[in-house]
Amino acid sequence: MTSSSSTVAGHCDAAFDPVAEAFAENFARGDEVGASCAVVVDGRLVVDLWGGSTDHGGPAWQADTIVNMMSVAKGVAALVVHMLVERDLLDLDRPAAGYWPELAANGKETVLVRHVLAHTAGLEVLDEPLWPGAVYDWNAMIGAIEAQAPLHEPGTHPAYHTVTMSFLVGELVRRVTGKTYGRVLRELVTGPLDLDYHVGLSLPHHHRCARFLRWAGYNEPGKDADGPSELLVRAWAQFDPARDDGYNSEQFRLAEIPGVNGHGNARAVARLYGELARPDQKLIAGERLDVATTAQWAEREPVLGHDYRMGLGFTLNSPDAYMGPSPNAFGHVGAGGSTGLADPDARIGFSYGMNQMHPHRDNGPRARRLLDALYSCL
Repeated sequence: MTSSSSTVAGHCDAAFDPVAEAFAENFARGDEVGASCAVVVDGRLVVDLWGGSTDHGGPAWQADTIVNMMSVAKGVAALVVHMLVERDLLDLDRPAAGYWPELAANGKETVLVRHVLAHTAGLEVLDEPLWPGAVYDWNAMIGAIEAQAPLHEPGTHPAYHTVTMSFLVGELVRRVTGKTYGRVLRELVTGPLDLDYHVGLSLPHHHRCARFLRWAGYNEPGKDADGPSELLVRAWAQFDPARDDGYNSEQFRLAEIPGVNGHGNARAVARLYGELARPDQKLIAGERLDVATTAQWAEREPVLGHDYRMGLGFTLNSPDAYMGPSPNAFGHVGAGGSTGLADPDARIGFSYGMNQMHPHRDNGPRARRLLDALYSCL
């Protein structure tokens, strides 16, 4: 298959040819620079496609190319937390300060572990933003969160913790395991499943990264008529995209920011969610996954301004997180369009990952075309 800008490569079972056609159409429309798409059905990889280039005018996207998939990482982080709950290392209904005593300061003693996962902890932004680039100083970010007072009573007000969730989850994981989040992720999830997905990407893998082509209007004011909320601007204030080369720097890739900078490709994420979609999956007990994917709220939250249905760390199929026709689909989308989801009804794992951000804050038309094509095959 060819498009005006690239050769689309990979494999697609004949029964799923409409997915390959939709993938090529995204390029033909001029919507893509580089991307990958994968589908797992009943544990079998039936679609594994990639195409385009790793940068404008850059080398071709390869089978092993990986890219920053942004908040797709939050669904993966949720899985890690629930696996630790299953091991009795965390309790959803215990105050987070029971594991992290310093967190109790300034009225946070009532923040439960479930509030962290459900984006209701009241810690969506820092009142006093740290210096640009502070996001790479784990201790500085943890200290700022410890000093922060909740912006509202914990458990009462949904607000997407776009960056702070990374440090809340990561520090809880560290406190109960004595290990960094990235190491626990490898031990529990990516290692056992042999997934090419990384939080804290080691240097030998950096040459495989596609360049992430950011849309400045996502979190910078004054760049677009559909500008970000003040809360979203504040949430990202600890990054320095100019110095950080638009989330492509060595320090960004090396860092562990559990809800933001997972690097992988569609094949890895679809295989993960394909496993979770199986009734006999081995990662986590079915009843625990049912708890994880039970809706905690369904409304428009103020940070992204999105109409979301939120589980305990997993985004559920929502108007602004499109996951096909199944109301039971769950996963997470990432800024710019990347998507990972499980549909337990159809036993499907799906993922789409790209390097050019879609200039809106939902997962956009490219993922929708692919999902609509996928479900037309069933």
